[in-house]
Amino acid sequence: MNKANNKTSTQAGFSLIEILIALTITLAMMAIASTLLAASFKIRNRENQRSSAIADAQRALNLMSREVANAGYGLSTNGLVTGDSGLSQIRVRSDLDLSGATNGNGEDIKYILVNDANGTFIVRLNLQPNQTTGLIANRIDGLKIRYYDKAVTYTIGDCKTAVANCDITNVRNAAGTTEAEVTPDRAKNVVLILSVTLPAVGTAGSEGYQPPSATQLVSNVSLRNSNLDTQ
Repeated sequence: MNKANNKTSTQAGFSLIEILIALTITLAMMAIASTLLAASFKIRNRENQRSSAIADAQRALNLMSREVANAGYGLSTNGLVTGDSGLSQIRVRSDLDLSGATNGNGEDIKYILVNDANGTFIVRLNLQPNQTTGLIANRIDGLKIRYYDKAVTYTIGDCKTAVANCDITNVRNAAGTTEAEVTPDRAKNVVLILSVTLPAVGTAGSEGYQPPSATQLVSNVSLRNSNLDTQ
């Protein structure tokens, strides 16, 4: 008699509960990874904005410093126009071609901080022979111009506390005594103060949150044609 051998085979598999648990864990990990990736993109984007804003401000400051330093060239005055110069604007004249007049291109320049519905930016007005206007920095949040008749040292303000603090304090001359400002026509030293601020990104405590950022750039310009007294 032949006997049939019956073999029972068992196949291992995942239960529905195990599959649901695995899917839940996978989705949770993907959610965490997505959040971290989004946060890193926010940080990177913010740093790119900051670098671009500072570079924009630095270019503007370099141009302003160069032209302010040349104020009064070929003239008997320091070249600063009192009626058109103040805390947030400055007008400089020079006789670059030594023609006896300041009516040539680049010889009568005015810088103004504009704050309107389009934002805050610095424009350069070339007033002669025909007025032309150029935007030199569109990422500027503040401009302050200080005028002194001596070389000075100072303390830079804390912009992180408030934009209004983006200024200089404790201004002193070479003798170490407090130095007061003078009218632009008497100035021999000009301090240009630019501030760049970026608003907060995200909500405090959340992934990728970036607090408000403020940067101050300062240029101390000696007017080359004003016989600067450093004593």
